[in-house]
Amino acid sequence: MGRRSLLLGTAALGAAGALGAAGCSRIPSGDTLARLKSQRTVRLGIAGEAPYGFINDQGDFTGEAVELAKVIFKRLGIGAVQPVATDFSSLIPGLNSQQFDVVSAGMYINKERCAQVIFADPEYQMLDSFIVRKGNPKGLHSYQDVVRTKAAIATGTGYAEIDYAISAGVPEKELVILQDPVAGLNAVESGRVDVFAGTALTGREVVKKSNKAEATKPFAPVVDGKKKIDGGGFAFRPTDSGLRDAFNTEIHKMKKSGELFRILKPFGFTESEMTTLTAEELCA
Repeated sequence: MGRRSLLLGTAALGAAGALGAAGCSRIPSGDTLARLKSQRTVRLGIAGEAPYGFINDQGDFTGEAVELAKVIFKRLGIGAVQPVATDFSSLIPGLNSQQFDVVSAGMYINKERCAQVIFADPEYQMLDSFIVRKGNPKGLHSYQDVVRTKAAIATGTGYAEIDYAISAGVPEKELVILQDPVAGLNAVESGRVDVFAGTALTGREVVKKSNKAEATKPFAPVVDGKKKIDGGGFAFRPTDSGLRDAFNTEIHKMKKSGELFRILKPFGFTESEMTTLTAEELCA
C-alpha cells in the first residue's frame, strides 16, 4: 500500500513536468472532448496513492480512478488513458496549467477546490478513520478525543483531515504532516505519534499486515457542529464543462446499473461507500 508514495511521486514529477511543458506550448482551445477523441488519449493526473491510482506489483498503473477512467473515456471515444503521477498538492495547479486533462486521486469535493476546478458527481462517499496502536490505548475515536487527550496527531499532505483536526481544536503547529499513510503507519508503530488521520478506506487497507497498529471504526468529522460526509470525484478545468457533463452522463448510468460498484469493489470499497451525493451539494 503506497499512498502519495514519495518514490512514485518523485519519479513521475519529471514526466509530469515534461508533459506540462509540451502542453503549455500547445494550449488547447475549443471542444476538449473533440480534441481528446482526435488524440485518442487522455492524460489523467493521479497522486501515486492506493487504492485510487498507483503502480501495482507488476509495474502497471491501476486503482479505482484509473480503471474507472479507462471504462468511461473509452465510451466517450477516447481509447487510451495515460496516468501521470505527481504530488497531491500539485494536482489542481497541474490541471489548470495543462499538465493533465483531468484529475482523479481520491480528491474530496469541497468549496475551496470548487473555486478552482469543476467536479463530476462523486463516485464514492467516505468517512474518516484513525490509525492507532493496537488496542487504541488512548481511546481515540474522534478529533475531539485527540484534543481531549492531547494526543500527538499526524495526517497527510493536502488532506482534508488537516482542516478537520484544526476545526476540532488541534493547534496547527502541533499537526505532523507526513507523505502518505504508510509513513503514518510507521510513525504510529514507532510511537512518534499516537494517531494518523485519513480516510476509512485507506486506514483499513494500510493496517492489514501490521501487528502493532489497527484502524478505528469509521466516523464522520464534526465541523461547525455538523457531521460531515465527504465525496471524491474527478476534477476538470472550469472551461471543460462539456467534457465534465459527458463524463457525468456515463457515471450516472454506471451507478444505476451497479457497474460502478463492481469496478470499485476490488479496491476495498463497500456498498456503504456508494453515494447519491452530487458535486453541487458538496461544493455548497
